[in-house]
Amino acid sequence: MKSGFKNKITYFDTEQISGIQLPEKFNYPHYYEPHPLCKLAADELKEYISNHFGSEKDFTTGKMFGVLIVRDPDNQIGYLSAFSGKLMDSNHYEKFVPPVFDMLDKDGFFKKGEQKLNRYNHEIETLENHSGFIDLKNELEKYLTESEKEISGFKKQMKENKAKRKSVRETEKSVLSEEEYLELEKELFRQSNYDQFRFKILKRSWKTEIERLENEIQSFQNQIDALKNLRKQKSNQLQNQLFEQYSFLNKDKEEKRPGAIFSETVFEKPPSGAGECATPKLLQFAFKNELQPIAFAEFWYGASPESEIRKHGHFYPACSGKCRPILKHMLKGTAVEENPILNDLAKEKQLKIIFEDDFIVVVNKPENLLSVPGIEIQDSVYSRLQEKMKDCEPLIVHRLDMSTSGLMVVAKTKEAHKNLQQQFLKQTVTKRYTALLDGIPKNEEGEINLPLKPDILDRPRQKVDFEKGKKSKTIYKVFEKRENRALIHYWPVTGRTHQLRVHSAHSKGLNCPILGDELYGTPGKILCLHAGFLEFNHPGNGERICFEMQEDFD
Repeated sequence: MKSGFKNKITYFDTEQISGIQLPEKFNYPHYYEPHPLCKLAADELKEYISNHFGSEKDFTTGKMFGVLIVRDPDNQIGYLSAFSGKLMDSNHYEKFVPPVFDMLDKDGFFKKGEQKLNRYNHEIETLENHSGFIDLKNELEKYLTESEKEISGFKKQMKENKAKRKSVRETEKSVLSEEEYLELEKELFRQSNYDQFRFKILKRSWKTEIERLENEIQSFQNQIDALKNLRKQKSNQLQNQLFEQYSFLNKDKEEKRPGAIFSETVFEKPPSGAGECATPKLLQFAFKNELQPIAFAEFWYGASPESEIRKHGHFYPACSGKCRPILKHMLKGTAVEENPILNDLAKEKQLKIIFEDDFIVVVNKPENLLSVPGIEIQDSVYSRLQEKMKDCEPLIVHRLDMSTSGLMVVAKTKEAHKNLQQQFLKQTVTKRYTALLDGIPKNEEGEINLPLKPDILDRPRQKVDFEKGKKSKTIYKVFEKRENRALIHYWPVTGRTHQLRVHSAHSKGLNCPILGDELYGTPGKILCLHAGFLEFNHPGNGERICFEMQEDFD
């Protein structure tokens, strides 16, 4: 048994875990309900963190922690603890397992490389804040404003002059002789040419001065860009050197480096921070020390981040972008539960047809049924309608998330499909959703505006991004309260992926996740989100029609 092995395990008291049955297989990392032992370990770890590092309020930047239930060579059951990234600028604490590779070693290559990058950062910051650079940009902005104002004023004067010349022509034509009128035309033409000449001179003078300023600014910018490119090049080299130090184990002691692991993914190379999450650290320590992994769980501790939905004390699955490829290797040879999403959860559930004619079919989609076939699961609204509709092809107009139940309209002709698509694009379709929230919102009605974008490193999750996210707007109204839960109506103005789920759960939205939301809240039997009302113009006769279907959250 290796030295330093025992002090990283927190053993359970025999009486403490008596009656708790161990799982037959390791839980699926990306979708799970925490095992009772994991909940017990997490509660103990939260108390330890609070006593040694601070309470939730002290963690203004929250962090993911993890626990791994293990069996040691003496058949004793305990748990290991880990945190993602670094904690209080360190990687090493008595309670927690070490990192796969310690990049914080002050004498190591990574810290020395970081110091070089920081020097580039300092040079870039110095140039960007150089008084000459700032003065030039301010002067350019002033010149652009003044030039636009003067050129715009001169254009207005030219237009007035042109109108005056026209008026003179119309007035003088009837009173002047032909010869006198020709002389007048020559004079007016000369005036017009003179205006054009002065306008060209004006624009040229401003252009010359603006180009001078732009060239001087570009001289600074070229130096900044050169430093940024050099910093990027050195940063990539350092990152590649860093990943060469990582080597992940599995049950059979097979080692694999991040480069090889991620070469088989769409990323092709490891994303920044790969291997620094809690779960890879826990498994690495377990396999190194002949400990058998039994179950794991990760939970968030501290303040919620601005973009992702993370709440203090809540459990979350291992991320997809960074952890999924690594854990696929690390759990090779370990008996792991199947991904429950791959089970056809809607196999026994009926797709009810609410309305059908020659143009459309309106259905009530049960929860956990796909709208269209997926990669692993073919069963869907489309495939089921395809079996029923022998004379035509179902044309999907809009979709509902797999977990969401409710009304969908499907076209039966290309003309109807085009017509309905236009109605959705022009936002003339009225949709109302009903949800049961895990909590009661502060305000009973209002509007949520939180721009969304896909979380590239943790698909299919979405995150809030005020700079690059797409506009997402939801109108809501609470209509019933049940103890610490609320029934709510949503009218989505936009139709972004997971819009209602994110707007419900995010701290700047309602801060109350939808009950049963495995992505943004706590997993449950079903996601309590139902598309209960749908109104649109019939693509055949143009009449306004509506459909309503009561939710069933029991």
